[in-house]
Formats: sequence, structure tokens, C-alpha cells
Amino acid sequence: MNIYDALQSSNGSPVERLEAEPVNSARMRKPLYEKRKKIFPKRAEGQFRRFKWIVMFITLGIYYLTPWMRWDRGAHAPDQAVLIDLAGRRFYFFFIEIWPQEFFFVAGLLVMAGFGLFLVTSAVGRAWCGYACPQTVWVDLFLVVERAIEGDRNARMKLDAGPWSFDKTRKRVAKHAVWLLIAVATGGAWIFYFADAPRLVVTLFTLDAPFVAYATVAILTATTYVFGGLMREQVCTYMCPWPRIQAAMLDENSLVVTYNDWRGEPRTRHAKKAAAAGESVGDCVDCNACVAVCPMGIDIRDGQQLECITCALCIDACDGVMDKLGKERGLIAYATLSDYATNMALATDDGTKAIDPRRVRQPDGKFSKQVGHFDWHVIFRARTLMYSAVWMLAGVALLYALLTRDRLELNVIHDRNPQYVIESDGSVRNGYTIKLLNMIPENRVINVSMEGLAGAMMKISGHDSGDGRLFAVPADADKVTTVRVFVTLPRELAANAGEGFTLVAEDPASHERDVYSARFNMPGAN
Repeated sequence: MNIYDALQSSNGSPVERLEAEPVNSARMRKPLYEKRKKIFPKRAEGQFRRFKWIVMFITLGIYYLTPWMRWDRGAHAPDQAVLIDLAGRRFYFFFIEIWPQEFFFVAGLLVMAGFGLFLVTSAVGRAWCGYACPQTVWVDLFLVVERAIEGDRNARMKLDAGPWSFDKTRKRVAKHAVWLLIAVATGGAWIFYFADAPRLVVTLFTLDAPFVAYATVAILTATTYVFGGLMREQVCTYMCPWPRIQAAMLDENSLVVTYNDWRGEPRTRHAKKAAAAGESVGDCVDCNACVAVCPMGIDIRDGQQLECITCALCIDACDGVMDKLGKERGLIAYATLSDYATNMALATDDGTKAIDPRRVRQPDGKFSKQVGHFDWHVIFRARTLMYSAVWMLAGVALLYALLTRDRLELNVIHDRNPQYVIESDGSVRNGYTIKLLNMIPENRVINVSMEGLAGAMMKISGHDSGDGRLFAVPADADKVTTVRVFVTLPRELAANAGEGFTLVAEDPASHERDVYSARFNMPGAN
């Protein structure tokens, strides 16, 4: 008997011995941050890798080239196709111009982006992460540079493990120099969206650009270099919240990258010997090709994992091995949980036995007709249709609002101090500040008139021509024109003041019109 088992309390009852170890003692404690183990992804070849090349070229092309595209908006507006003009408080996107009060268009686009992401995830898993996420795109670009200078996986591993030499130093300096150039170009391209690109690039090199431009380039250079070149997969694993959210977007009919162990297990590197001995043999030869190409450094054969970005490079690697072995592709493939569960039940005899891939094949070696295969019709299910409907409704609503919006707005502010002025003849005068928003890049003349408040007369400061009820006010292109308006009501018509009146701004050429219901203040009124 253990001495601790014999211990008793003061009342004679035994004291239970607990099986516990001091895991946080000095003897057992591990470092708070474990050193990162480098990942050396092998270059993959196949349809998914080619698709990633296409996406990378398109996305990088859009990012770097868009600020240099021109769009003629006339003499009174910038000719940069896409411009976020913070000083002028405008957002230009080709033929579309967004003013600050129209920010709901940007909010609508964010709603569409959110539901678009939900739609893509529910249909094909984390395709955004694997193909179009900026982190993925720039990591791919940095890996292209790394492979070009240091070689493919084995050469890079050998170089990393070897001692520092002239050749190693030369390659490392060249790699990081190119990375820094890419990072600087990335930061520089970003600021070109906020000012005229050709003019800004000149001021950058002549050191005449604003300090904020240099600071922004420096910050984005640092983040691009660190995230894309040094941290890589750690950004996705530890910093990005989407891997922890996307599980809620998936269901049993979502396409995800899957290792089909119902046909791959038991894996062996000696398939012929095992088959000759009458043993059950899966298609997986345990070559680890899927692990070698994974940019996240995981083994897809361990099942679904938070780190997997579904880039599908493991599919390309495994398909290449299956081609060499003369076996069907798809040992690793995009598959739904529903099909996987069906095939696993077939391979395990409804879960009562170990996996035997012979149960999923016919005597001639072909797959059984009971094996579930992906059907594109499952994409069009309630969840994806709902996301699609919301996405399209948001798009239609934004398009309708864009096509029917007026490019003329009238804002009126009543004077607060004083609220009214009594003139020498007893008439009461109210003052107003009117702002005319001419939201097109053309000068035009706006008719400002008043309706209602019979007998009242209107006067606009600086504009003598008018009949007392209507004035023509020139409005500068793509600007806010501010005018002072005075409305005078004769003493004998004071009873009409309670009616109020309406100020109207109208463009006689385009018939655009905006109105404002104004109040006329009188002595003694509440």
C-alpha cells in the first residue's frame, strides 16, 4: 500500500490521493512563445495551381495598375478613374461620383461584400482565403521570388540548414531586397488611390510629398514585408478571425478540401507486398506530397483543420501521384461532408468495422455505384439561395438608387441669432443660409424660388436680378455654392406666417429639383 493511501483524516476517514502533476512548475514549464518552425512549400503543378496564378495576376494587376487609369470627367473634375479625394470629400469610381452624404453606397457595397463572402464560403468553403485574400496573394508572390533565388523546397531547406557563406548571404540579401521592393511598391500603390498618381509619384521622388504620404508608405512597406515574407501562415493562424467564423457558414453540403480516407486507408508504402499478402490496401502510399506543397504546413489527412485555407494545392500534388500510379484522381478532392459520410459508411460497413477500401470497389476495380460523388445541384440549396437573394437585392437597390439619384441638393439653415428682424415699416425679416450642391462636373444656373407665404418677398445677397420670388443663381461645377437669403413679410400679412413656405432649387435644363420646407419666425411665436 502506498503511504499516501494510508493517510487518514482526524475523524478516521481515508484521504483520497489525487493524480495531479505541477504542470506549471519550473521543472515542467515551457516557453510562453514557441519558436516558429519554418515551412518550405514545394512548388505544385496542376489545375488549382494554374487557377491561383490567374487570380494572382488579376488581383495584383488591378491593385497596382488601377490608380494609373484615366477617366475624362471634364475640365472641373479629376481625370483619375478611381480616386478617394479626402481633401475634396469625394470618391470617384469611373463614371460614379460619391459625395459624403451618399456614404450609404459604400455601406451597401460592404453589405454585398459580406454576403458575397458568406455565399462563397457556404458553397465552396474558404475559397476566398485560398485564392483571393491579400495575405495569400502576397505570400504567393513572395514565394515566387524565394524559389527564383534560392530554389525549390529541398534547395531552400539545405540552404537554411547550412552555415553562412558568401553564396548563402548573397541569396538572402537578394531575396530580402526584392521583397522590400515589392513591399515599397505595395505601399506606394496604396497612396496613389488618394491623390493624382502621376503628380504624386513625382513629388515622392523629389521629396515634396506630404509627410503623411511617406508615413503611409513606410507603414504599408513594413506590414507587407513582415506579413508576406516573415510571418506568412502565422497571420492566417493567429491573427485572422475568419477561420474561427467560417465554420458557422458551412454545412454538410459545402465543398471543402477533403482527404478521402475511405479509399486511402490503410496507407502503406509497400502496396504490392501488402496486396500479395491479402491485406487491405488503400490508395494512399504515404508519400507526403500533400504535406510538402502545403503553404500552411499541415497534413490534410488529419482531417479538417483551422489552418487549412483550401488552396487545393494538396489536390494537385496527390493527383500527380495518382497519375503516376495509374489510379483514379480524387484521393484528396473537394467533397461535401454528406458524400464523405456516405462513403465512409460504405467502407466501414456502417461504422462497425475498420476501413476496407475493397468495400467501395467492384470486382473489376472500379468504384461501386453506391459511392457518393459530388453533384453541382447541392450548391443551389436554401442557404446559398438565401445569401444569393440578399446579395442581389442589395445590388439591385444600390443600382436603382444610383440611377435615380438627383445631382442637385438644397440645404437650408435658418438664422438663430437673431431669429427675426423688425424693419422700420413694421415688416418682419427672416434670414437663411442656403447651400446648393451641384454634384456634376459642369457649371450650371439654378433657379431658387419660394412657394407659399403669400405676400412675402425674397432677396438673395449678391443677386439683384429677380422678381422677389425667383432668382437665378450660378452654381460652380462639383462644388457647394452658399448664398444668403432674406425673406420679408409685410406687417399687415403677419397672419400668414404660420403657413410657412417652401424653398425650391431647380435646374431648368435637366429639370432636377429639390425642395425644403422652411419656417418663418414672428415676434411672440413659440
